[in-house]
Amino acid sequence: MQVREPNAKILSRADMKKARERFDAEDRVLVFTNGAFDILHAGHVAYLNFARAQGDALVVGLNSDASVKRYKGDKRPINSESDRALVLAALECVDYVVVFDEDEPRDLIAEIVPDVLVKGADWAHYVSGRDIVEANGGRVVLADMLQGRSTTNAIQRIVEAYGEPS
Repeated sequence: MQVREPNAKILSRADMKKARERFDAEDRVLVFTNGAFDILHAGHVAYLNFARAQGDALVVGLNSDASVKRYKGDKRPINSESDRALVLAALECVDYVVVFDEDEPRDLIAEIVPDVLVKGADWAHYVSGRDIVEANGGRVVLADMLQGRSTTNAIQRIVEAYGEPS
């Protein structure tokens, strides 16, 4: 197995589109998932490994700092997008990381048109980009989540143990 430098796995949208073209030429299955991945925990690792097992390569669409703030509030993210991208890229199961600034990854999904779109089962009611993937012959897979594992729960436990930061 060839190990790649994590920074080499963090791509611009344009570079990801080029990588997608190579995957098409090689008839390889490209899997996509997305999220904030603010404080990486066991639930994230299990989820990302599950996603990677759905195809030949996993692209993680990472919410930018501005996108996370709009969704989670002014106190988030805890870690910067560059740090979050580097941590994700260091995982063996992650092949590419692409940061997006929109509230949803719909435009990014339309640009790379993954073969498989993976979301947590807690998002079963709405999967952004489902229509794009399915219209192009792809499939959507919902992943079971590890109970009690979330960044919000981790932050709450830290606050309970140490109080609000000053």
